Amino acid sequence: MYTAKGTLNRDDQLRKYSPLVRRLAHHMIAKLPPSVELDDLIQVGMIGLTEAIARFEPAQGVQFETFASQRIRGAMIDELREGDWMSRGSRKSQKDIEGAVHRLQQKLHRPPMESEIAKELGMELAEYQHLLAKVRGTQLVYLEDISGHGDDEDSFLDRHMGDTEAEPSAVLQDHRMRTALVAAIKVLPEREQHIMSMYYEHDMNLKEIAAVLGVTESRICQLHSQSIARLRAKLREH
Repeated sequence: MYTAKGTLNRDDQLRKYSPLVRRLAHHMIAKLPPSVELDDLIQVGMIGLTEAIARFEPAQGVQFETFASQRIRGAMIDELREGDWMSRGSRKSQKDIEGAVHRLQQKLHRPPMESEIAKELGMELAEYQHLLAKVRGTQLVYLEDISGHGDDEDSFLDRHMGDTEAEPSAVLQDHRMRTALVAAIKVLPEREQHIMSMYYEHDMNLKEIAAVLGVTESRICQLHSQSIARLRAKLREH
């Protein structure tokens, strides 16, 4: 594992942890629109892994995999910050869906059905489902959340995926968000709860979830997109 100088053996670590890069890339790509290429994320992630190997110091008392995961994610996020990874039209469509869900929840006092959301948007059900797949709206984070151009002064990712030595207020804010997110997931329709649980708790990708539920991956993508729209609408209350 280590060279004669006490540093990590680069080639050994690259081979051992390249599956970690792929796993993190697959997990992140599901939160992004189709314009983002998986291979691009993997390539950037490998650069992050290389930097982690070079900078890792066992004396810091942190496991290498934890340290490397932070570096890999950070490299991917930096790449997304620099690129125009979500079109303005896609972002608007996502917000339109989120707005429709929010209005219906306020009106119906329950999670609206797909057909009701489609009607609220003035669409046929098939048209709405096509839109869900097109925008791949699975992100709890929008472009302005990442770039820091939204209503908040600090960016979402800087608050929630920043340095491990975060300010206590940021840690508290993250805890509150996670608590609110768990509560919001519990009031999703049962099928969507299962999908979110498999995705976030069991770290399964959309293809694996589709196989478990016996439906197509595109259908899981639609339902996942819809779930996130519901969650963002619910989190607006926190």
